[in-house]
Amino acid sequence: MKVGIYTIALNEEQYVEPWFESAKEADFLLIADTGSSDMTVQWAGERGIHVIDVGVKPWRFDMARNAALAAMPSDLDYCIALDMDEVLLPGWREELEAALRQGATRPRYQYTWSWKDTEETIPGLQYGGDKIHSRWGYRWKHPVHEVITRYGSEPETQCWTGLEIHHHPDNSKARSQYLPLLKQAVDEDPHDDRNAFYYARELFFYGKYDEAKVEFLRHLELPDAKWPPERAASMRYLAKVDPENKIYWLQKAVETAPGRREPLVELAQYYYENGDWGQTRNYAVEAIKIANKPLEYLCEDFAWYDLPYDLAAISSYQLGIYDEAVVYGEKASELNPSESRLAVNLLHYRDAVDKS
Repeated sequence: MKVGIYTIALNEEQYVEPWFESAKEADFLLIADTGSSDMTVQWAGERGIHVIDVGVKPWRFDMARNAALAAMPSDLDYCIALDMDEVLLPGWREELEAALRQGATRPRYQYTWSWKDTEETIPGLQYGGDKIHSRWGYRWKHPVHEVITRYGSEPETQCWTGLEIHHHPDNSKARSQYLPLLKQAVDEDPHDDRNAFYYARELFFYGKYDEAKVEFLRHLELPDAKWPPERAASMRYLAKVDPENKIYWLQKAVETAPGRREPLVELAQYYYENGDWGQTRNYAVEAIKIANKPLEYLCEDFAWYDLPYDLAAISSYQLGIYDEAVVYGEKASELNPSESRLAVNLLHYRDAVDKS
């Protein structure tokens, strides 16, 4: 088996060493540099990484990635698109060997995108990664939030592996280019449901709530916008930008994707803020009943951390169900032991049980 790892880079000197150390078991390493002015190119060359210059103007991510992919050797079995701020966990090569024996052209894996702690030891958002592919028959598409797509007559074969990739982002980097590039992506392909959702979400991040509302509604009307979790996510954002209809949109999200915790927890939070303890408890407990965490990018960690248990504990206490308040309070404190408020609340719950 031959594996090549490739990426695009711009002023990534701090990531060269960890990227190389995680990837050095590959047969070929390539960095497509897009104009670095720091030590990225020199340090990569010192480690034997192949470096090419790639110029794309006006900038778009897919063209840069396709240029890097085109420069990969022709005899590779797999290519791994590994960003400079990502690392492969040990054992990855054995996992790909098993995938190759299964005939997979697109091995899937667990991707950790964010972390709950500053030391980056407690995973936050995790989902199924898809940036490993056969050498031939794939190309990148879209100016931003680009995806690797299959072309040609040969079918794609996926399989799940035990391989893991971790993301360790530089949060100081600005994302100012994302909004205009997403607008460009929508203009190029207005019927693409994925980019419609991303564009609406980016407008929300920028505080352009009226425009975001229009785009979320447009996303829901697209013929190909059929994936329930993404439709439910648009509805959850509409609950934020259309507060007069907040309950309607959140309940609609629950109906659309009934196996998701997120809208249930947001409903529980809404009723908590309005002092409706019965509804708070109802929706928090319903969320907790969903035990299997989907490995998807729309699975948000707030719904899988201490919040639903905290809301269930507080509302149970307010309703006089003290024994259940203790159970939920213990779980909330276990999941977030650094939060002193949870520990103090738990003492109140236990005291209430003792006095009852």
